[in-house]
Amino acid sequence: MTSRAPRRSLDEDDVRVRAGRGSRPRTRRRPAHAEAVDAFVAAVDRGRYRCIADGRAVTAMKARELGRGGIAVGDTVSLAGDISGAPGTLARVVRVAPRRTALRRSADDTDPVERIIVANADQLLIVASLADPPSRPRLIDRFLVAAYDAGIDPALCLTKADLAAPDAILEVYAPLGITCVVLGRPYQQAPLAELRVLLAGAISVLVGHSGVGKSTLVNTLIPDADRAVGEVSPATGRGRHTSSSAVALPLPGGGWIIDTPGLRSFGLGHLSVERVLRAFPDLVDGTAQCPPGCSHLTPDCALDAWVAAGHADAARLDSLRRLLRSLRPEPDRS
Repeated sequence: MTSRAPRRSLDEDDVRVRAGRGSRPRTRRRPAHAEAVDAFVAAVDRGRYRCIADGRAVTAMKARELGRGGIAVGDTVSLAGDISGAPGTLARVVRVAPRRTALRRSADDTDPVERIIVANADQLLIVASLADPPSRPRLIDRFLVAAYDAGIDPALCLTKADLAAPDAILEVYAPLGITCVVLGRPYQQAPLAELRVLLAGAISVLVGHSGVGKSTLVNTLIPDADRAVGEVSPATGRGRHTSSSAVALPLPGGGWIIDTPGLRSFGLGHLSVERVLRAFPDLVDGTAQCPPGCSHLTPDCALDAWVAAGHADAARLDSLRRLLRSLRPEPDRS
């Protein structure tokens, strides 16, 4: 009788695995990229980033190891690879520095997903025309909400003062203590000088409704910017979009202007009631007498008495409540 060899115990070392073609061992260790150069993101276009590194423009793409995180105009990034900026070259964005600030919006008020428009801005310059098209205080209030929520200083630039007086708008926003610059055509040197001082050395984002004169203003402040200028339609009273995406432009003497496309709406669906209320500092003290968990939309809200006593403008309370209703629409009871 033939004796059998004793069985040997098997473990994972006995399993043979054939490596796939071109496969490499996976590792969680990312490259250090010690030679990477810091750069400023000036524009984003379909997965390509125009960066300014050591004073030259470099086109880059995002390195695979960065994953799905987004990169916005205003970000400080690190570039590796070919950073010569020569035609046809492409560098890689290998790091994104932590952001100091982030200006966000949502697609609409029912969408809780926030989208970062601009990173690391110091101030938000809200451009509003006094006529042709007329000013839209509720849109201005939305911009203010976004600025205060992002920790960005807001300022107001009123254009076309040659067509209408600014007094009514200035009266509404005077209690907030924000800087207001008034411009009429042709531009006068004194208010332009005031605006240049405000923008000097800072990263400033320009936002506004289509047709308010943002591109004209940018071309005045930066003569070689060559931003396209649109006209307001006499049929609709609306301007046409002349900017299709945000772009950062260097100011003479230092600082950046980030010009954004003309906006007809600005979604704030990602914000809570408390975060919206921060943009209405003239109303905040009036909420001290509100019942716990007050939505500020019910008859027992103390803000009505606060406004009736003359502590704030009724138009501001109306704007706050319109915002809150749009963010928290009432359910359909039909």
